[in-house]
Amino acid sequence: MDDNSVNVESRTSAQDKRWTIMAALLGTNTAFMLFQGIAQETNPELIREVALAIIAATMPFQGIYFLIYTFLLEHDGELSSSRIDKLKLASAICQIISYMSILGLGMMWFNISQYVGIAFSLSMVLAIILIRLVMSPVTITDV
Repeated sequence: MDDNSVNVESRTSAQDKRWTIMAALLGTNTAFMLFQGIAQETNPELIREVALAIIAATMPFQGIYFLIYTFLLEHDGELSSSRIDKLKLASAICQIISYMSILGLGMMWFNISQYVGIAFSLSMVLAIILIRLVMSPVTITDV
């Protein structure tokens, strides 16, 4: 096994998971924009308009995330550490803004059904708490 295959294995564990999440988010947002945009034309509602605007505002950042991700893969080992740090910061900012589209999705669910909106909101809060607990730094204590 050469060094490149080890690099690919370590890369797939974290970076590809983030890439997959962003791809799923972009796909969901695109579907919502398409179908809810058609519904908005036939039956305009303010809450749907605001939700679509939030989703639309986050979508370019999802695309930029993919560009940065691809650029880093294509130029692996060729970039200075300061440039890599700047690209990783830009990538993190794009991720945070992209996740704000979940607010628009939640608004859309509330617009469709109050019960579905409440269920989505509660599960979203629980999921965020869960992921924050799991992703917090691990400390080892002596027993």
